[in-house]
Amino acid sequence: MQHGLLLIAGLGCGIAHAQKTSEKDVDQKVEALLSKMSIEEKVGQMTQVTIDLILDDNSLDAIDEKKLKEAILNKKVGSILNVKGSAYTMDTWHKIQKRIQEVATKETPNKIPVLYGIDAIHGANYIEGSTLYPHNIGMAASRNPELVRQSAKLTATETRASGIRWNFDPVLGLGRQPLWSRFEETFGEDVHLVTAMGTAAIKGYEEDGLKSPTAVASCMKHYLGYSIPASGKDRTPAYIPEYTLREYLLPPFKSAVDAGTSTVMINSGEINGVPVHASKYLLTDLLRGELGFEGVAVSDWEDVIRLHTRHKVADTPKEAVRLAVEAGLDMSMVPYDYSFYDLLLELVKEGAISESRIDESVRRIIKLKYKLGLFDNPFPEKAALAKVDPKKSQEVALNAARETITLLKNEKSVLPLKKGAKVLVAGPAANNLTSLHSSWSYVWQGNDDRQYPKSTLTIKEGLEAKLGKGNVISAAQRDYNHAANFDAGQLKKDAASVDYIVLCLGEDAYAETPGNIDDLTLDSKQLALASAAMATGKPVILVLVEGRPRVISSIENDIPGILLAYRPSTMGAQAIAEVLTGEYNPNGILPYTYPKHTGDLIKYDHKYTEGIREDEPNTYTNGAYRPQWAFGHGLSYTTFEFSNLKADKATFSAGEKLNLTVTVKNTGKRAGKVTVELYSRDLFASITPNFKRLRKFEKIELAAGASKQVSFTVSPEELAFINAQGKKVTEPGTFEFIVKDQVVSVEYKTGQEN
Repeated sequence: MQHGLLLIAGLGCGIAHAQKTSEKDVDQKVEALLSKMSIEEKVGQMTQVTIDLILDDNSLDAIDEKKLKEAILNKKVGSILNVKGSAYTMDTWHKIQKRIQEVATKETPNKIPVLYGIDAIHGANYIEGSTLYPHNIGMAASRNPELVRQSAKLTATETRASGIRWNFDPVLGLGRQPLWSRFEETFGEDVHLVTAMGTAAIKGYEEDGLKSPTAVASCMKHYLGYSIPASGKDRTPAYIPEYTLREYLLPPFKSAVDAGTSTVMINSGEINGVPVHASKYLLTDLLRGELGFEGVAVSDWEDVIRLHTRHKVADTPKEAVRLAVEAGLDMSMVPYDYSFYDLLLELVKEGAISESRIDESVRRIIKLKYKLGLFDNPFPEKAALAKVDPKKSQEVALNAARETITLLKNEKSVLPLKKGAKVLVAGPAANNLTSLHSSWSYVWQGNDDRQYPKSTLTIKEGLEAKLGKGNVISAAQRDYNHAANFDAGQLKKDAASVDYIVLCLGEDAYAETPGNIDDLTLDSKQLALASAAMATGKPVILVLVEGRPRVISSIENDIPGILLAYRPSTMGAQAIAEVLTGEYNPNGILPYTYPKHTGDLIKYDHKYTEGIREDEPNTYTNGAYRPQWAFGHGLSYTTFEFSNLKADKATFSAGEKLNLTVTVKNTGKRAGKVTVELYSRDLFASITPNFKRLRKFEKIELAAGASKQVSFTVSPEELAFINAQGKKVTEPGTFEFIVKDQVVSVEYKTGQEN
């Protein structure tokens, strides 16, 4: 046995040595190339332009040779991104990538390949006919990091097969501002949840090694604070105390750096009046100095020039370039012109920016290109194409959609639908594809129905497949905003002959700024349709297809069954139909607090002080967290009982681990999956403690009547918080650990109390 251990240890040392040797070899190659590059070539490497600049003006995918050579030969562009107007076939991608790399590697002095980037954020969403996975907000509801890893790996494989090796994903901002139009791209409101899911995505993208045909460079985004704009509008300012930044926003990025993410994309907005693209503190001191990030930092779309045009911190475009580069930016997503290249070249030649500063960025960019194998073979790889498995993609997408769906309400067990039931399927999302997918789905906005594969089902079609066409009545149209989708008179007429009304409401597709709203309340036309459905006297099942929580408190009380589907994408309609008919037992739980009122946005991890009310003088109650549904809420068609939560010790101290166990029993009549969540509560601390914090979670499956003991291990470091001095500390005192209705208290001692 000892010989086996020595052999394994020896192999481990050998692998580590080989990795260090390989890294050293790459560094030597980078330095050798850097020494030969002109300043023009270096500045070109820092320039990223959109594909429009190399395409024929009258075509969506045909390269204009003159424009291509202007980009690669004259402006020395090092990176290109995006599509023009629609998803491309794999063949089209190959033609585009092949021609770009031919010019870059055969007609330039140093034969430096181009690094192509894309937003493949829930599948290879810019490849025609690809399978798309649920958006992150739904994936977080699954509480299944393995599904995130699997979908990321499949996305990486398909993206790599197209010839693209850089993916602008995952989003690591916390979803704590539900007005924000990119809420659906987040993994929810909790730090631990976002960290776990985001790290799983990075592993899926990169774990096979960047030279592998199943890997792409990941991009943690958007660093930092993008997801909590004060106004709720996209790309607008955030006001973030250092405590909030470090306690809530920084940990997912720290974990991503530790997991080895290759690149970072910068927040388009500003924090406390300073645009992040111009903040040396955030981009250099914190990101590189403190977090230890060594990869490539790229701007978001057009954000360098916006330091001049929008933020007004640079009085000229040239000053905008200087500010961003000196702050620590490596690459500018310009994207529609060569202004960044021209201005940065001027700045270096004038001595306003040193060549050594340029070398820092170019060194990182070139190193990434070496690590991705672009210098070995920059062209689309047959080995990657051979790895694409559409059947596996659909299987994972279906499993993911199933596990995301969250049953919010099931009064009198109205669900599942009774066998042989006749169902009216109504509402704007009933026969619509775009709302199921939303942003980054074949086109940026996801709103072009013509782009979706013909095999993709709507909810109506999904129910027809399960119940039979004769049992489904629907006048719903494909166009979300079609007048027929809001026709209360038609709904009343159709409802006369059915047993149930499945009402599909929520939001149509949107991405970024076009998704800005002023009110979380579901729009009046949809609320009116819900009222009409309730007035028929037939049981109403509400299916919410939305990227953020739209307030439905005015109708919720009279609707017995409510299902939240989020943005389930390609296999979403089938998954919804399976849940409605009882073929699949729902197990998703909320990754955010679902508000009851637009002005009540208190989170589950609110401070004690946020929960104190004084409705009468000198009379205090603790009950201000009163959402429509709480973070972690989600029902099943079976029931689970939690008991016997125990800690292995009554006190623990620095350097020790605390082991907790809880017994979970399926007390219902069918098998089901359930997420076991462990929360902690610090009773007293030098900073006002949170009411509770999620620390661990595990999803298990139990047969009817079966029990399982679930174990969690917690270290003192995992209970730490940022104190008033900005230090991360675990203070002595009593901690409560909570699983559902089970609570156990444990004393933490630092060992210095005596």
